[in-house]
Amino acid sequence: MANLDPQAKFLLEQLEAAGGPALETLAPEQARQAIDLGALAGVAEEVEKIENRTIPGPGGEIPVRIYTPAAEGPLPVLVFYHGGGWVIGNLDTMDIPCRMLAKTVGCVVVSVDYRLAPEHKFPAAAEDSYAALKWVAENASELGADAKRIAVGGDSAGGNLTAVTALMARDKGGPSLAYQLLIYPVTNHSFDTESYLENAEGYFLTKNMMVWFWDHYLNSKEDGLNPYASPLRAGDLSGLPPALVITAGFDPLRDEGEAYGNLLREAGVPVEATRYDGMIHGFFGMPGILDDSKKAIDQAADALKKAFFAVESK
Repeated sequence: MANLDPQAKFLLEQLEAAGGPALETLAPEQARQAIDLGALAGVAEEVEKIENRTIPGPGGEIPVRIYTPAAEGPLPVLVFYHGGGWVIGNLDTMDIPCRMLAKTVGCVVVSVDYRLAPEHKFPAAAEDSYAALKWVAENASELGADAKRIAVGGDSAGGNLTAVTALMARDKGGPSLAYQLLIYPVTNHSFDTESYLENAEGYFLTKNMMVWFWDHYLNSKEDGLNPYASPLRAGDLSGLPPALVITAGFDPLRDEGEAYGNLLREAGVPVEATRYDGMIHGFFGMPGILDDSKKAIDQAADALKKAFFAVESK
């Protein structure tokens, strides 16, 4: 097994020294206030235009943040879903990576603040995520965007919502997607993979935290069998958009993310999969302190550029 990256090791040591209660011992509201990793993302890059607004959703207005770079339109667009186990996180959680992707790719990024559990259990987050994608497709011209070049992406629970939204778009007849960016996605309501055993505790995201997240998100264990909660259980993954699957070596979610990538590939979907061996869960959102975070963001930007170009040149 690879060694833990020295920068990730230093971060884990700092977090341990800082102390504080385990997340799974907190109430959701306390957990939302306790977890703030914004400082790890570094300095915010300037983007030509950033707009906070709300769009209509199935359970009321959905807040979104729209990043538009200085570039000639109509631009491709990435609909992005933040992580946080469907329980924590907001539009600030992945603000800096969204800025970096908007500028590096030259695309509009629409970051979605879907409803959180346990106040809004499954399938609220998934329904909001799909509603936001439909809104982007229907209002592309207003955004200076090209409705033929839409990608979805997200990290962790947001990676889950990315995979699920791609499934919904296929199952419900659109919108058509150019790409899916799956960053250490949650893909299965199960805790028995080798990566769960190896990384159950000590590497930022723990097994106990994941049990806590899932318990708040699902109404029942039966929900966990639903492919819109556990996309690994979808059965048929044909007809889905090409994917980049990014995983971390020291992450309980590593194996289920890679398993989903393998199933996509077996279904004939073009997949690029990269494991950042020395990294921990959450690293994509930490470009301020982790070199591999910058590398992964650059890799994601490069993959999106190629996917958008492939659609444009058809």
